[in-house]
Amino acid sequence: MKKVSIQVDHRATDRRSIIRVFAAKGYFFSSPLMQISLIIAAVMIVASCSDIKRKPGRVYMPDMAYSRAYETYSVTEEEKQLLEKQGIHYSNVPVAGTIKRGEMFPFLLMKDKDGDTTNYVASKQVKNPLTTMDTVEAERLYLVNCGICHGGKLDGNGPLYKGGDGPFPAKPATLVGDAKYESMPEGQMFYSVTYGKNKMGSYASQLNTHQRWMVISYIKSKQGAAKSATGASAGSAATGTDSTAAKK
Repeated sequence: MKKVSIQVDHRATDRRSIIRVFAAKGYFFSSPLMQISLIIAAVMIVASCSDIKRKPGRVYMPDMAYSRAYETYSVTEEEKQLLEKQGIHYSNVPVAGTIKRGEMFPFLLMKDKDGDTTNYVASKQVKNPLTTMDTVEAERLYLVNCGICHGGKLDGNGPLYKGGDGPFPAKPATLVGDAKYESMPEGQMFYSVTYGKNKMGSYASQLNTHQRWMVISYIKSKQGAAKSATGASAGSAATGTDSTAAKK
């Protein structure tokens, strides 16, 4: 049987045009079924050669291909007012007391308004929930976040102050050696680290609640060690004085 090579003009997409193309080339198919099959094949060829996709393909597991949109906190107060005029009541701020998933040791006291110290005073009653800690990690967190101001020795002589020669003119708080900070309760320290106090800004975005308590535990441990060392030195000095007096 002789094989026939058929070429179809892509512009002839309707049935009559396709039949005329084959008739002009000397091919004639008497069977209606053969004509229909030929037309279908020609249309498929024409459609497959087009670069225009009129229908999107099927997507397997679309949730993985197209992620759901998340609302951000970027809506301003002006945009909220415009939404309210449209009957849309939108709030991008979590309700009071909301605790994020996975948060450990939540701090329930909110930041005081300007001129108010109610919660700052109340924070004195908050106790450190940590019973044990990784001392090495606590020291690292302190040096990374606090040492630049308060110094590696907690004496307020960090690189920013540098004995008065640094870029910061005022000396930061002396955490070890100043009775004010040595007697400050842990809860009040936590409040200051969380919301900021005086020239010190908030470290809530740099340290989670667990890490903040670790840093405070580290500071308190250094304060306690300094007191013990001072007490031992004073005791030794008193003993020496008594011995000298007894010899006389």
